[in-house]
Amino acid sequence: MNAVGLFAGIGGIEHGLSKAGFATEMLCEIDPGAQQVLQHHFRIAVQPDVRNLRSFPKVELVAAGFPCQDLSQAGRTAGIQGRQSRLVGEVFKRLRNPTTEPRWLLLENVPFMLQLQRGWAMGYLVRQLEDLGFTWAYRVVDARAFGIPQRRQRVLLVASRTEDPRPVLFASDAGERVEEFTGDVLCGFYWTEGSRGLGWAVDGVPTLKGGSTIGIPSPPAIWDPVDGSITTPSIEDAERLQGFEAGWTVPALEAPGVRRSHRWKLVGNAVSVPVAQWVGERLLDPTGDYGIGTKLTGTRTWPKAAWGHKGTVFSVDVSTWPVCRKSQRLRNFLTHERKPLSYRAALGFYERFRQSRLKKQPRFLEDVRRHVERMARSAAAA
Repeated sequence: MNAVGLFAGIGGIEHGLSKAGFATEMLCEIDPGAQQVLQHHFRIAVQPDVRNLRSFPKVELVAAGFPCQDLSQAGRTAGIQGRQSRLVGEVFKRLRNPTTEPRWLLLENVPFMLQLQRGWAMGYLVRQLEDLGFTWAYRVVDARAFGIPQRRQRVLLVASRTEDPRPVLFASDAGERVEEFTGDVLCGFYWTEGSRGLGWAVDGVPTLKGGSTIGIPSPPAIWDPVDGSITTPSIEDAERLQGFEAGWTVPALEAPGVRRSHRWKLVGNAVSVPVAQWVGERLLDPTGDYGIGTKLTGTRTWPKAAWGHKGTVFSVDVSTWPVCRKSQRLRNFLTHERKPLSYRAALGFYERFRQSRLKKQPRFLEDVRRHVERMARSAAAA
Protein backbone atom coordinates (compact mmCIF):
# COMPACT_ATOMS: atom_id res chain seq x y z
CA MET A 1 0.00 0.00 0.00
CA ASN A 2 0.94 3.64 -0.38
CA ALA A 3 0.12 6.37 2.12
CA VAL A 4 -0.09 10.08 2.90
CA GLY A 5 1.25 11.27 6.26
CA LEU A 6 -0.36 14.39 7.73
CA PHE A 7 0.82 16.16 10.91
CA ALA A 8 3.73 13.79 10.42
CA GLY A 9 6.00 15.14 13.17
CA ILE A 10 9.27 13.22 12.94
CA GLY A 11 7.64 10.34 11.06
CA GLY A 12 6.69 7.85 13.77
CA ILE A 13 3.63 6.61 11.88
CA GLU A 14 5.36 6.68 8.53
CA HIS A 15 8.52 4.94 9.77
CA GLY A 16 6.40 2.22 11.35
CA LEU A 17 4.30 1.85 8.21
CA SER A 18 7.44 1.54 6.08
CA LYS A 19 8.62 -1.31 8.30
CA ALA A 20 5.27 -3.00 7.58
CA GLY A 21 5.65 -2.56 3.83
CA PHE A 22 4.01 0.80 3.06
CA ALA A 23 5.39 3.53 0.80
CA THR A 24 4.80 7.16 1.79
CA GLU A 25 3.85 9.33 -1.18
CA MET A 26 3.42 12.68 0.60
CA LEU A 27 4.27 14.21 3.98
CA CYS A 28 2.85 17.31 5.62
CA GLU A 29 4.36 18.94 8.73
CA ILE A 30 4.59 22.57 9.87
CA ASP A 31 7.44 22.40 12.41
CA PRO A 32 10.75 23.44 10.72
CA GLY A 33 12.86 21.06 12.81
CA ALA A 34 10.55 18.14 12.11
CA GLN A 35 10.58 19.01 8.40
CA GLN A 36 14.36 18.59 8.37
CA VAL A 37 14.04 15.20 10.07
CA LEU A 38 11.44 14.02 7.56
CA GLN A 39 13.39 15.20 4.52
CA HIS A 40 16.55 13.52 5.80
CA HIS A 41 14.97 10.12 6.47
CA PHE A 42 12.26 9.89 3.80
CA ARG A 43 13.91 11.80 0.94
CA ILE A 44 10.65 13.35 -0.28
CA ALA A 45 9.36 16.93 -0.27
CA VAL A 46 7.44 17.97 2.86
CA GLN A 47 4.36 20.14 2.51
CA PRO A 48 4.42 22.75 5.29
CA ASP A 49 0.74 23.36 6.05
CA VAL A 50 -2.26 21.07 5.73
CA ARG A 51 -4.50 24.13 5.29
CA ASN A 52 -2.78 24.90 1.99
CA LEU A 53 -3.22 21.45 0.46
CA ARG A 54 -5.71 21.41 -2.40
CA SER A 55 -6.10 17.63 -2.25
CA PHE A 56 -4.31 14.40 -1.42
CA PRO A 57 -2.64 12.18 -4.00
CA LYS A 58 -4.53 8.99 -4.79
CA VAL A 59 -3.39 6.56 -2.08
CA GLU A 60 -4.80 3.65 -0.13
CA LEU A 61 -4.14 5.12 3.33
CA VAL A 62 -4.36 8.61 4.81
CA ALA A 63 -2.67 8.74 8.23
CA ALA A 64 -2.87 11.68 10.63
CA GLY A 65 -1.52 11.91 14.15
CA PHE A 66 -3.28 15.24 14.55
CA PRO A 67 -2.23 17.78 17.25
CA CYS A 68 -3.00 16.68 20.80
CA GLN A 69 -2.16 19.88 22.72
CA ASP A 70 -5.84 20.83 23.16
CA LEU A 71 -6.87 17.27 24.07
CA SER A 72 -4.12 16.24 26.47
CA GLN A 73 -4.49 16.18 30.23
CA ALA A 74 -1.08 17.86 30.40
CA GLY A 75 -2.00 20.45 27.78
CA ARG A 76 -4.53 23.24 27.40
CA THR A 77 -7.65 20.97 27.47
CA ALA A 78 -9.39 23.38 25.10
CA GLY A 79 -11.00 20.45 23.30
CA ILE A 80 -11.34 19.47 19.67
CA GLN A 81 -12.18 23.07 18.73
CA GLY A 82 -8.90 24.35 20.22
CA ARG A 83 -6.56 26.26 17.94
CA GLN A 84 -4.39 23.25 17.07
CA SER A 85 -6.51 20.11 17.53
CA ARG A 86 -9.30 21.51 15.34
CA LEU A 87 -6.92 21.18 12.39
CA VAL A 88 -8.14 17.59 12.04
CA GLY A 89 -11.11 19.22 10.32
CA GLU A 90 -8.79 19.97 7.40
CA VAL A 91 -8.47 16.21 6.86
CA PHE A 92 -12.23 15.80 6.65
CA LYS A 93 -12.52 18.73 4.23
CA ARG A 94 -10.17 17.01 1.78
CA LEU A 95 -11.84 13.65 2.18
CA ARG A 96 -14.98 15.31 0.81
CA ASN A 97 -13.13 15.80 -2.47
CA PRO A 98 -14.48 13.09 -4.84
CA THR A 99 -10.97 12.49 -6.19
CA THR A 100 -9.74 11.57 -2.67
CA GLU A 101 -11.08 8.14 -1.83
CA PRO A 102 -8.48 6.26 0.23
CA ARG A 103 -9.23 2.69 1.20
CA TRP A 104 -8.27 3.41 4.82
CA LEU A 105 -8.02 6.33 7.23
CA LEU A 106 -5.85 6.18 10.37
CA LEU A 107 -6.09 8.80 13.13
CA GLU A 108 -4.04 8.86 16.35
CA ASN A 109 -4.34 10.91 19.53
CA VAL A 110 -4.34 10.86 23.34
CA PRO A 111 -6.88 8.80 25.33
CA PHE A 112 -7.84 11.78 27.51
CA MET A 113 -9.99 12.97 24.63
CA LEU A 114 -12.37 10.09 25.37
CA GLN A 115 -13.46 11.84 28.57
CA LEU A 116 -12.56 15.50 28.02
CA GLN A 117 -15.73 17.62 27.78
CA ARG A 118 -17.79 14.42 28.20
CA GLY A 119 -16.18 12.84 25.16
CA TRP A 120 -17.14 15.62 22.79
CA ALA A 121 -13.94 15.23 20.74
CA MET A 122 -14.58 11.59 19.88
CA GLY A 123 -18.21 12.42 19.19
CA TYR A 124 -17.06 15.04 16.70
CA LEU A 125 -14.73 12.60 14.94
CA VAL A 126 -17.47 9.97 14.72
CA ARG A 127 -20.02 12.43 13.33
CA GLN A 128 -17.60 13.62 10.67
CA LEU A 129 -16.65 10.08 9.67
CA GLU A 130 -20.22 8.84 9.44
CA ASP A 131 -21.25 11.91 7.46
CA LEU A 132 -18.53 10.89 4.98
CA GLY A 133 -19.82 7.32 4.82
CA PHE A 134 -17.09 5.66 6.93
CA THR A 135 -17.38 2.68 9.22
CA TRP A 136 -14.99 3.29 12.12
CA ALA A 137 -13.30 1.51 14.99
CA TYR A 138 -10.87 2.66 17.66
CA ARG A 139 -8.80 1.12 20.44
CA VAL A 140 -6.57 2.49 23.18
CA VAL A 141 -3.22 0.68 22.98
CA ASP A 142 -0.14 0.78 25.22
CA ALA A 143 3.31 1.04 23.65
CA ARG A 144 4.66 -1.41 26.25
CA ALA A 145 2.76 -4.17 24.48
CA PHE A 146 5.07 -3.75 21.50
CA GLY A 147 8.36 -4.36 23.26
CA ILE A 148 9.52 -0.91 24.41
CA PRO A 149 9.74 0.01 28.12
CA GLN A 150 7.58 3.13 27.92
CA ARG A 151 4.05 3.22 29.32
CA ARG A 152 2.37 5.22 26.58
CA GLN A 153 -1.33 4.84 25.80
CA ARG A 154 -2.79 6.25 22.61
CA VAL A 155 -6.08 6.04 20.70
CA LEU A 156 -5.80 4.42 17.29
CA LEU A 157 -8.82 5.05 15.07
CA VAL A 158 -9.18 3.17 11.78
CA ALA A 159 -11.99 3.89 9.32
CA SER A 160 -13.01 2.89 5.81
CA ARG A 161 -15.81 3.41 3.33
CA THR A 162 -15.32 -0.04 1.78
CA GLU A 163 -13.68 -2.28 4.42
CA ASP A 164 -14.53 -3.54 7.92
CA PRO A 165 -12.06 -1.95 10.39
CA ARG A 166 -12.88 -4.31 13.28
CA PRO A 167 -10.44 -7.13 12.47
CA VAL A 168 -7.64 -4.56 12.12
CA LEU A 169 -7.89 -3.50 15.75
CA PHE A 170 -9.83 -6.20 17.63
CA ALA A 171 -8.69 -9.57 16.26
CA SER A 172 -5.94 -10.06 18.86
CA ASP A 173 -5.72 -9.44 22.59
CA ALA A 174 -2.91 -10.44 24.94
CA GLY A 175 -4.44 -9.03 28.13
CA GLU A 176 -2.98 -6.37 30.42
CA ARG A 177 0.45 -6.88 31.98
CA VAL A 178 1.46 -5.36 35.32
CA GLU A 179 5.10 -5.13 36.38
CA GLU A 180 5.75 -5.87 40.05
CA PHE A 181 8.42 -3.94 41.94
CA THR A 182 11.22 -6.34 42.92
CA GLY A 183 13.75 -3.97 44.47
CA ASP A 184 16.30 -4.12 41.67
CA VAL A 185 14.44 -2.69 38.66
CA LEU A 186 14.55 0.91 37.53
CA CYS A 187 11.38 2.96 38.07
CA GLY A 188 10.39 6.00 36.05
CA PHE A 189 8.40 8.97 37.34
CA TYR A 190 7.52 12.57 36.48
CA TRP A 191 9.71 14.96 38.48
CA THR A 192 7.41 17.75 37.27
CA GLU A 193 4.57 16.29 39.37
CA GLY A 194 4.41 14.97 42.94
CA SER A 195 1.26 16.57 44.33
CA ARG A 196 -1.53 14.60 42.67
CA GLY A 197 0.38 11.91 40.80
CA LEU A 198 3.78 10.51 39.90
CA GLY A 199 3.34 8.86 36.54
CA TRP A 200 4.99 5.88 38.25
CA ALA A 201 6.30 3.14 35.96
CA VAL A 202 8.00 -0.04 37.20
CA ASP A 203 10.80 -1.21 34.88
CA GLY A 204 9.86 1.49 32.41
CA VAL A 205 9.33 5.20 31.97
CA PRO A 206 6.04 7.08 31.95
CA THR A 207 4.82 8.73 28.77
CA LEU A 208 7.49 10.89 27.15
CA LYS A 209 6.13 14.42 26.78
CA GLY A 210 6.75 17.19 24.31
CA GLY A 211 7.62 19.53 27.18
CA SER A 212 5.97 21.81 29.70
CA THR A 213 3.30 24.35 28.85
CA ILE A 214 6.04 27.01 28.72
CA GLY A 215 8.19 24.99 26.37
CA ILE A 216 10.77 23.60 28.80
CA PRO A 217 11.90 20.02 28.02
CA SER A 218 10.80 17.66 30.79
CA PRO A 219 12.21 14.15 30.32
CA PRO A 220 11.04 11.70 32.98
CA ALA A 221 13.25 10.88 35.94
CA ILE A 222 14.52 7.38 36.75
CA TRP A 223 15.08 5.97 40.24
CA ASP A 224 17.58 3.17 40.72
CA PRO A 225 16.77 1.41 44.02
CA VAL A 226 20.12 -0.41 43.88
CA ASP A 227 22.33 2.69 44.22
CA GLY A 228 19.70 5.31 45.08
CA SER A 229 20.47 7.49 42.06
CA ILE A 230 17.90 9.82 40.50
CA THR A 231 18.69 10.49 36.84
CA THR A 232 17.15 11.43 33.50
CA PRO A 233 17.62 9.56 30.21
CA SER A 234 19.58 10.94 27.27
CA ILE A 235 17.81 12.23 24.16
CA GLU A 236 19.27 9.27 22.25
CA ASP A 237 17.63 6.77 24.60
CA ALA A 238 14.41 8.80 24.46
CA GLU A 239 14.43 8.34 20.68
CA ARG A 240 14.91 4.60 21.19
CA LEU A 241 12.07 4.55 23.76
CA GLN A 242 9.85 5.72 20.90
CA GLY A 243 11.17 3.04 18.57
CA PHE A 244 13.47 5.28 16.52
CA GLU A 245 17.16 4.78 15.98
CA ALA A 246 19.43 6.84 18.26
CA GLY A 247 20.16 10.19 16.61
CA TRP A 248 16.95 10.21 14.55
CA THR A 249 16.23 13.87 15.37
CA VAL A 250 19.75 15.27 14.84
CA PRO A 251 18.77 16.72 11.40
CA ALA A 252 16.34 19.06 13.22
CA LEU A 253 19.33 21.13 14.30
CA GLU A 254 19.86 22.14 10.67
CA ALA A 255 16.70 24.27 10.76
CA PRO A 256 17.35 27.98 11.47
CA GLY A 257 16.75 28.94 15.09
CA VAL A 258 16.15 25.40 16.38
CA ARG A 259 17.72 24.75 19.78
CA ARG A 260 19.10 21.41 20.88
CA SER A 261 16.33 21.13 23.48
CA HIS A 262 13.76 21.14 20.64
CA ARG A 263 14.65 17.51 19.99
CA TRP A 264 12.85 16.60 23.23
CA LYS A 265 9.66 18.23 22.02
CA LEU A 266 9.86 16.38 18.70
CA VAL A 267 10.42 13.02 20.40
CA GLY A 268 7.72 13.57 23.03
CA ASN A 269 5.11 14.45 20.39
CA ALA A 270 5.94 11.49 18.16
CA VAL A 271 3.97 8.31 17.55
CA SER A 272 5.75 5.16 18.76
CA VAL A 273 7.19 3.38 15.73
CA PRO A 274 6.35 -0.25 16.70
CA VAL A 275 2.72 0.74 17.37
CA ALA A 276 2.44 2.17 13.85
CA GLN A 277 4.16 -0.89 12.42
CA TRP A 278 1.60 -3.17 14.08
CA VAL A 279 -1.28 -1.15 12.63
CA GLY A 280 0.34 -1.27 9.21
CA GLU A 281 0.72 -5.04 9.41
CA ARG A 282 -2.93 -5.39 10.42
CA LEU A 283 -4.06 -3.15 7.55
CA LEU A 284 -2.18 -5.35 5.10
CA ASP A 285 -3.74 -8.50 6.59
CA PRO A 286 -7.05 -7.57 8.28
CA THR A 287 -8.07 -11.09 9.28
CA GLY A 288 -9.04 -12.81 12.51
CA ASP A 289 -12.00 -13.24 14.82
CA TYR A 290 -13.69 -10.41 16.66
CA GLY A 291 -16.91 -9.93 18.60
CA ILE A 292 -19.74 -7.56 17.79
CA GLY A 293 -19.50 -5.91 21.21
CA THR A 294 -22.18 -4.30 23.37
CA LYS A 295 -24.49 -1.62 22.03
CA LEU A 296 -23.96 1.75 23.70
CA THR A 297 -26.63 4.32 24.46
CA GLY A 298 -26.11 7.76 25.96
CA THR A 299 -22.64 7.60 27.46
CA ARG A 300 -20.83 10.67 28.81
CA THR A 301 -17.39 9.19 28.18
CA TRP A 302 -16.19 6.71 25.62
CA PRO A 303 -14.88 3.19 26.39
CA LYS A 304 -11.32 2.09 25.65
CA ALA A 305 -12.44 0.35 22.46
CA ALA A 306 -15.50 0.73 20.25
CA TRP A 307 -16.76 0.68 16.69
CA GLY A 308 -19.72 2.09 14.86
CA HIS A 309 -21.66 2.65 11.67
CA LYS A 310 -24.63 4.87 10.76
CA GLY A 311 -25.26 6.13 14.26
CA THR A 312 -24.94 2.84 16.13
CA VAL A 313 -22.03 2.39 18.54
CA PHE A 314 -20.72 -0.82 20.13
CA SER A 315 -18.28 -1.07 23.03
CA VAL A 316 -15.67 -3.83 22.64
CA ASP A 317 -14.12 -5.62 25.60
CA VAL A 318 -10.42 -5.76 24.73
CA SER A 319 -7.32 -4.68 26.66
CA THR A 320 -4.72 -2.06 25.76
CA TRP A 321 -2.31 -4.91 24.94
CA PRO A 322 -3.26 -6.40 21.54
CA VAL A 323 0.04 -8.29 21.57
CA CYS A 324 2.74 -8.97 24.14
CA ARG A 325 6.19 -8.64 22.62
CA LYS A 326 9.23 -9.29 24.77
CA SER A 327 10.93 -6.17 26.10
CA GLN A 328 14.35 -5.64 27.59
CA ARG A 329 14.61 -4.57 31.20
CA LEU A 330 14.87 -0.79 31.34
CA ARG A 331 18.28 -1.12 33.00
CA ASN A 332 19.58 -3.03 29.97
CA PHE A 333 17.65 -0.99 27.41
CA LEU A 334 19.25 2.34 28.34
CA THR A 335 22.64 2.37 26.64
CA HIS A 336 23.59 6.07 26.87
CA GLU A 337 24.81 7.95 29.91
CA ARG A 338 22.08 9.32 32.17
CA LYS A 339 22.35 12.71 33.86
CA PRO A 340 21.59 13.37 37.53
CA LEU A 341 18.29 15.20 38.04
CA SER A 342 19.16 18.82 38.80
CA TYR A 343 19.08 20.17 42.34
CA ARG A 344 16.24 22.59 41.58
CA ALA A 345 14.10 19.96 39.89
CA ALA A 346 14.76 17.35 42.59
CA LEU A 347 14.08 19.77 45.46
CA GLY A 348 10.81 20.95 43.96
CA PHE A 349 9.65 17.39 43.43
CA TYR A 350 10.73 16.32 46.93
CA GLU A 351 8.84 19.14 48.65
CA ARG A 352 5.66 18.50 46.65
CA PHE A 353 5.78 14.75 47.10
CA ARG A 354 6.66 14.86 50.81
CA GLN A 355 3.67 17.07 51.58
CA SER A 356 1.25 15.17 49.35
CA ARG A 357 -1.14 12.42 50.36
CA LEU A 358 0.20 10.10 47.70
CA LYS A 359 1.25 6.61 48.75
CA LYS A 360 4.96 6.68 49.49
CA GLN A 361 7.57 3.98 49.00
CA PRO A 362 9.91 4.76 51.95
CA ARG A 363 13.12 3.90 50.13
CA PHE A 364 12.16 6.10 47.20
CA LEU A 365 11.37 9.17 49.31
CA GLU A 366 14.60 8.76 51.27
CA ASP A 367 16.66 8.37 48.09
CA VAL A 368 15.15 11.55 46.66
CA ARG A 369 16.07 13.39 49.87
CA ARG A 370 19.65 12.10 49.69
CA HIS A 371 19.87 13.06 46.02
CA VAL A 372 18.79 16.62 46.85
CA GLU A 373 21.51 16.82 49.49
CA ARG A 374 24.16 15.47 47.11
CA MET A 375 23.22 17.94 44.39
CA ALA A 376 23.24 20.79 46.91
CA ARG A 377 26.78 19.87 47.98
CA SER A 378 27.89 19.66 44.36
CA ALA A 379 26.44 23.08 43.62
CA ALA A 380 28.13 24.58 46.69
CA ALA A 381 31.48 23.05 45.73
CA ALA A 382 31.19 24.48 42.21
